[in-house]
Amino acid sequence: TVFNSLNHDMTLTEFKFIWYMEYSHRMWGRVVGLAYILPAAYFWQKGWLSRPMKGCVLALCGLVCFQGLLGWYMVKSGLEEKPDSYDIPRVSQYRLAAHLGSALVLYSASLWTGLSLLLPRHKLPETHQLLRLRQFAHGTTALIFLTALSGAFVAGLDAGLVYNSFPKMGERWIPDDLFAFSPVLRNIFENPTTVQFDHRILGIASVTAVTALYLFSRKIPLPRRTRMAVTSLLAVACMQ
Repeated sequence: TVFNSLNHDMTLTEFKFIWYMEYSHRMWGRVVGLAYILPAAYFWQKGWLSRPMKGCVLALCGLVCFQGLLGWYMVKSGLEEKPDSYDIPRVSQYRLAAHLGSALVLYSASLWTGLSLLLPRHKLPETHQLLRLRQFAHGTTALIFLTALSGAFVAGLDAGLVYNSFPKMGERWIPDDLFAFSPVLRNIFENPTTVQFDHRILGIASVTAVTALYLFSRKIPLPRRTRMAVTSLLAVACMQ
């Protein structure tokens, strides 16, 4: 079905390229799973894990397995034939966003756990400014996560192909078909124009929040490591 409706002119070499990309992704995912589970089982058997660390290790290994399950569930949606529909075959944007979101949570949790073990925790006075900076950092993290998830919806709906001008979308700041679907809430997840518009707004908001976080951090005496982290965050945001 996919071949007949979308890629009827694809050569065998082109098909092999896509096939090996998918195959490599699956194999790499399995290698990542083994990189979690095998050392975890070894350290557990040796008695090198504390009680809190055992809970953390179980959660991470569970997330790895859940991530693989989500990947299968996502791909399955692209193989289902839709009766009475001649739409281009594609995976569900909801499942794609869930797969990406799960991967980001797994990566962040792994990084947080690793750095917590490798680097000693700074004992800083809990000043009002420091608490505000921490809250600001948590809010910025949530905004960046939401922006990344919106990118999955852009990819799932091919929404990046709708408008190719910036900062305006075509000739307008606000496109005419922003709320073309009914009910209105459906536009946020299924209307390619709205999905691209939201991703743009979230992206700009994320860069703004990171810049504000950096400027605010400059007013507070922080350890060198923390200052480097905030500066690196700003650099990566600008690059992105």
